[in-house]
Amino acid sequence: MIGKVNEWYTQRLKRRVVRHWNNLRIARMALEIARQAPEPSGAPIVFFKASTGIDDLSWNSGFHLLTAWALRLKGVPVVHVACRSGMSKCVLGTNRDRPQRPMPCRSCVYQSRVLFSGLSSLSFERRPTAAGRGADDALRSGVYWLSFRRDPRLEARLEGRSLVELMIFEHEGMPLGALCLPGLRWILRRHHLEDDEPTRFLLREYILSAWSIARQFADLLDRIRPRAVVLFNGQFFPEAAVRWVALRHDLRVITHEVGLQPASAFFTDGEATAYPIHIPETFELTSEQNARLDAYLSKRFRGDFTMAGIRFWPSMAGLDQAFLQEAAGFKQIVPIFTNVIFDTSQPHANTVFEDMFDWLDMVFEVIRRHPETLFVIRAHPDELRVRKASRETVEEWATQRGVWQEPNVIVIGPREPLSSYELIQRSKFVMVYNSTIGLEASILGVPVLCAGRARYTQYPTVFFPQTPQAVRQKMEEFLQAKTIYVPEEFQRNARRFLYYQLFRASLPFEAFLEPSVRTTQARLKPFRPEQLLASEAIQAILKGLLEGGDFLLEEG
Repeated sequence: MIGKVNEWYTQRLKRRVVRHWNNLRIARMALEIARQAPEPSGAPIVFFKASTGIDDLSWNSGFHLLTAWALRLKGVPVVHVACRSGMSKCVLGTNRDRPQRPMPCRSCVYQSRVLFSGLSSLSFERRPTAAGRGADDALRSGVYWLSFRRDPRLEARLEGRSLVELMIFEHEGMPLGALCLPGLRWILRRHHLEDDEPTRFLLREYILSAWSIARQFADLLDRIRPRAVVLFNGQFFPEAAVRWVALRHDLRVITHEVGLQPASAFFTDGEATAYPIHIPETFELTSEQNARLDAYLSKRFRGDFTMAGIRFWPSMAGLDQAFLQEAAGFKQIVPIFTNVIFDTSQPHANTVFEDMFDWLDMVFEVIRRHPETLFVIRAHPDELRVRKASRETVEEWATQRGVWQEPNVIVIGPREPLSSYELIQRSKFVMVYNSTIGLEASILGVPVLCAGRARYTQYPTVFFPQTPQAVRQKMEEFLQAKTIYVPEEFQRNARRFLYYQLFRASLPFEAFLEPSVRTTQARLKPFRPEQLLASEAIQAILKGLLEGGDFLLEEG
C-alpha cells in the first residue's frame, strides 16, 4: 500500500513538473508568434473550447491553439473566448460523487492564461455597445473572458421541476435542457439518469451556466461580427450553447475532434462527433492505397492501435479451446458489439432506438427464441477506462435481465482481451449499435446489422433498418437464413470510408505535439513558426477556414 501511495505522489509530481515546462514552452512560442504575426485585417475568427484541458494541455487544446497561431501568422484576427469562472458548474470540473463541490477554476484559468499568452485580455463592458464597433485591431487579437451571471427569472422557472421537465426545458426559444443533456450523461457515466436531487441540481446549474454563456456570446457576436466560429466537439453544453447561438446569427461553425490516427485532428463544418465526410462517388482505391489501408488493418486486427492517446489492448488473446468447444455445440455464432455511454448518448446516435439498452432489450427477446445460436455479447473495452468508467454498464444490464442464465449467451467483459476480429471471422453475422467494429466487420466481408447511427452509416456499408421492428425482422431473417447476401457496395464503401477517415480526414499534428505523462494529454514539441504554416494539416485547415475547403489532406 505504501509503495502505491509513493508511486501516486511521484507520478503527480512528475505531471506537475512536465506541465510547468510544457506551459513555459507554450508561453515562449506564443510570444514568438505574436512577434512574427503581421498586422491583422478583416473579420475575426472566434475560437471557443471550455470542455477540455483543466489541468494540462489536452490534445484538442493543442489542435485549437496551433490552428489559432497559424491564422495569426497569416494575418487573420483571432478572438479567443475563455472561461474565467464563467459557469456555476462545468462538465469536466463536476465531481459526480459530490456535485456541490466547487469547480477547479484556479487551475483551469491558469492554463487558459498560458495558452493565450501574447494576446490582449479585453473587457467588453468598457467598449462601445453599437454593433460592429468592436472590430478594431485590439479587439481582433484579444481574449474575451466569460464570467458567470445568474438569471433570477430563469432560476425561478427551474425551481421544483422534475428531471424529465428539466431535460426538455426551453427558455426564450433556446432548448437548454436538450443542450445540457449529453454532458450530464457523460459526466455521470449513465444514459438513464436518476431523478434525485443531486442529478436535478447539476442539470439546473448546467442550464443556468449555458444561458449565461449564450447571452454573453450573443453580445460578443453582435459587437465583432466574425466570419466563423471554431469549437471543440460541440456536444458539451458550453460549446453546444455557443454553436446554437452562432447558427442563429447565420455564422459558419466549425467543430473539431481527435482523428482516427494518433496525434491527429478532424475538422468539419458539420458535427465532428458524427464525422461527416464527402467521398466522391467516382473515388476508387488504387493498388497503393489498398496496400496502405491493408497495412493499417493488419495492425488494427492485432489490437495495435490508439485513439485519443488511449491504447485499448495492451495485448489481444485469440479464441481459446474452451470457447471453441462450447461454440461447437451450436449451429451458428452471432457477436453483439456494444458501445460506451457517451458515443451512444449523443443526439445523432439514437435515431432508431431510444438508446442502446432499449436495443439490447429487444435483442435479448430474440435471443431467447433461438437456442440453436450462440450469442456473444461483447462489452466495449473503453467502458471501464480509468477515471472515465461507465456507471451503467453492459455487464450490469446483463445481470439485471438475467442474461447470464441463458445457456446460449456468453458475455465478454471490457477487460477481457479476447480478439473481436477472430470472433467476427467465425460469425454468421455481426450486430452492432454504432461502434467502429461494424465498419471493420464489413471490410472483412461479414454481414453487419446496425441499430444506431454511426459515422459510417452515412454511406451504404452495413444493413441499417430504420425502425425497431425492422431491426427485429432483419435479425430474425438473418438467424433463419441459410446464407446472407451482402451487397458488394458494402465492402467497397467501407474500405473507401475508412481510407478517407485515416488518410484524408485525420490531420497529422505529430510534428508539433507528442503524448505527455498521461497519454490522453499532449506536450508541445519545439518548432519554428514557419514550420507550422508549412504543415499539411495546417494547410488543410486554413484552406477550409479561409477558402471554404473540405478540411481534407491532399492525396499523396
